[in-house]
Amino acid sequence: MHALLVFVAAVVAGAINSIAAGGSLLTFPTLIWLGIPSINANATNIVAIWPGSLGSAWAYRRELRDTDPRVYALIVPSMLGAAGGAILLTRTPRALFDGLVPVLITFATVLFMLQDRIRQRLDALAGAALRRHWLTWAMALQLLVGIYGGYYGTAMGIPMLAALSLTHTDVHQINGLKNIFAVGINAVATVFFIVAGLVVWGDALTMAAGTTVGGVGGALVARRIGPTAVKRIVVVIGFGMAVSLLLRVSM
Repeated sequence: MHALLVFVAAVVAGAINSIAAGGSLLTFPTLIWLGIPSINANATNIVAIWPGSLGSAWAYRRELRDTDPRVYALIVPSMLGAAGGAILLTRTPRALFDGLVPVLITFATVLFMLQDRIRQRLDALAGAALRRHWLTWAMALQLLVGIYGGYYGTAMGIPMLAALSLTHTDVHQINGLKNIFAVGINAVATVFFIVAGLVVWGDALTMAAGTTVGGVGGALVARRIGPTAVKRIVVVIGFGMAVSLLLRVSM
């Protein structure tokens, strides 16, 4: 039953990540509720979800053929930031991280819920000069996203989607790029967490299989349906998980 719950949550998370972002709002709390310590659950979750991002990036390969090659430079700050975030997590006391978990989940859920407004707001603020120098500020933003991704990672794709939408109009191309950068961030963090011995390998391998299946399938489905209903479900689950974990920490 433990493995089945982990696999099902991972399949759904992989599909959600391929359509937008925020799948870890399902997998990370699931691991905690199954009894995995919070830091180990976070590390295991990050290690397990990168194959799903890789599968989604592969599924979007057709849309990525016409991408501006300069945008791939963002992989550099992505990976540097991920290294910093992963190191920070390995040095965070477990008791402190336990208290941060409900806050992090709430933040990720709010970010997920407001992602469309965030993109619209950034688009309204972006002037001609900002668009001309988009690569410079995108590198800075991506460094921050990498740090967040290496430390926690949930919903890290949302600021990436917001930034990429300023210079790219094809939503599937944007999702493909977001998944490529997520692969880099999670791969770097994975190395640190393996070396630190934080990964619960049974759950990680089960989740990796689930997110890969969900990632490829979700990307294909995303071309035909809208993600509105999925987003609403994730928001409800995210807030529910945050409240339940807050109550669990306070007990």
